[in-house]
Amino acid sequence: MDIVFWKCRRFPVRPFQPLLSIRATRYAVLGGLCIFAWVCSTLPSIVHAQTDEIQVYDAEINAPGKFSVVLHNNYTPIGRKQPDFTNGIVPNHTLNGVVEWAYGVVNWLELGLYLPLYSVEDGRRWMLDGGKLRVLLVVPHARDLQFFYGVNFELSYNSPHWDPTRITGEIRPIIGTRIGRVDIVFNPIIDTSFNGFDQLSFAPAIRLAYNFSPTWAVALEHYSDFGPFSHFYAGSGQQQTLFAVVDYNGEKNGVEFGVGHGFTPASDDLVIKLMLIHNF
Repeated sequence: MDIVFWKCRRFPVRPFQPLLSIRATRYAVLGGLCIFAWVCSTLPSIVHAQTDEIQVYDAEINAPGKFSVVLHNNYTPIGRKQPDFTNGIVPNHTLNGVVEWAYGVVNWLELGLYLPLYSVEDGRRWMLDGGKLRVLLVVPHARDLQFFYGVNFELSYNSPHWDPTRITGEIRPIIGTRIGRVDIVFNPIIDTSFNGFDQLSFAPAIRLAYNFSPTWAVALEHYSDFGPFSHFYAGSGQQQTLFAVVDYNGEKNGVEFGVGHGFTPASDDLVIKLMLIHNF
């Protein structure tokens, strides 16, 4: 869930209104996809890595001209005791976090900056991990639609201990539906270290939520990392983690809290996530 909350009135928007109803947005998405594909194929292997942001995007964004900040923190009380690559972070007893700054440009576009991105390894070693830029394109007024969709682009600059590749990227399609009080949202995420199309990595996430009210919800979220499309990892090498989540969505402030358990040797046994949201 993209945890940027805002209060809106109801709009008479058709459920299947085209995402890119404004011509400029069509060009923006097409151009973004083309640039992303070109960079993937031309720059000089995906490995498991730590994550700063554990959430499923649901196509909700800030209203035009509105600004928000989200503090992401994820702590691993019981995790892997070896780094995923040489000189990497050891997940066990490590806190990963980032401050996400987001601004609504128009009703179909939000820009984001993740900075600073940080880790505290085993309660002692403080590290700066890098930063990210985000461009999120969505169907307008997604909160009011039964069927909603969008796409998110991210570009990351990484410290050597955070990722073995200095520049990485993500493309995150968003597909979702609402059935009464139930939300089902799927993010078929594609990660890249910009080392060729055959090394694009598949890391999907899915969320099933029940909304008790406009402000309270509970959810199950599942996060996976299958590895490169050209050769998925064996089952024991995949990351498969299930979270139980509680959301509070206030007018000015919001909270998302979740507890996750990994089901494979490549996953962490216990992960706690907390997001604190403030809307200006």
